[in-house]
Amino acid sequence: MTSASDPVVSATLLVKKFGRTRALDGLNLSVGAGEVHGFLGPNGAGKSTTLRVLLGLIRPTSGSVRIFGMDPWRNPAKTHRDIAYVPGDVGLWPNLSGGEVIDLLTGLRGGSDERLRRRLVDEFEFDPRRKARTYSKGNRQKAALIAAFARPARLYVLDEPSAGLDPVMESVFRRQIRRVSADGATVLLSSHILSEVEQLCGRVTIIRSGKAVESGTLTQLRHLKQTHFRIEGAVNVGLVAALPGVKDIHTDGDTVEFGVDAADLGPVLKAVAAAEISGLTVSPPSLESLFLRHYSDRTGSAS
Repeated sequence: MTSASDPVVSATLLVKKFGRTRALDGLNLSVGAGEVHGFLGPNGAGKSTTLRVLLGLIRPTSGSVRIFGMDPWRNPAKTHRDIAYVPGDVGLWPNLSGGEVIDLLTGLRGGSDERLRRRLVDEFEFDPRRKARTYSKGNRQKAALIAAFARPARLYVLDEPSAGLDPVMESVFRRQIRRVSADGATVLLSSHILSEVEQLCGRVTIIRSGKAVESGTLTQLRHLKQTHFRIEGAVNVGLVAALPGVKDIHTDGDTVEFGVDAADLGPVLKAVAAAEISGLTVSPPSLESLFLRHYSDRTGSAS
């Protein structure tokens, strides 16, 4: 079992091969107790494969995996007891009602908190009386989310969990993540919705072709990204281009857009202040800019 200082989730040099395809290629991942950790990458980067290995659903080719200090492949019953899992494409038993599905899923972990279950049904505007075969993708997702949140878990493993939800239901989902995090739970959130990750996650890991290419807190990662400038007016584009740290200049009439490395903001701000401009927009570094930096020239990767 883990001590308070041990990571809840740990993967070291994780490799998973499917025939000749290396879906995971030496992945390292660590998620500490109480973290909401974003796991980012486009389709095919290896996110879902990683989560299936962490859940003990498939066996790694090589490398080390620990959940609560245990090998999930060798100890699936013990690890699953404290895990709530929501896949990105939920399949339900078609002839069961939504309520019966929720009861079945929560029963696997010891049953739901009935008051919490009723509150979640109301907040997600979910009709538990209908047969599962009549549900849209969004409603199938709601059933899985209600089942996950209706009983406390030490670890929530969420694979694109808000897929199919409308913006109102996405806000309900985010509220539940904040609730379980405040209660001390650990959350591993796999997503390609960057705004969602920025709102919820304290740390992120970005995966590419089965490897982690960036990992850290959002504050740490923002040092690696550029601030975006959009200037309107009489701007000397050649002068701007010659400034240190300026990259990716685009012009459209009297509008100039470019990025600036964090270390070189001072000279750029001085130059902008001296120019005759009619409009200025400065956007702080975003998780999206770092993500796109890694994938703007990406090649094909494993599923």
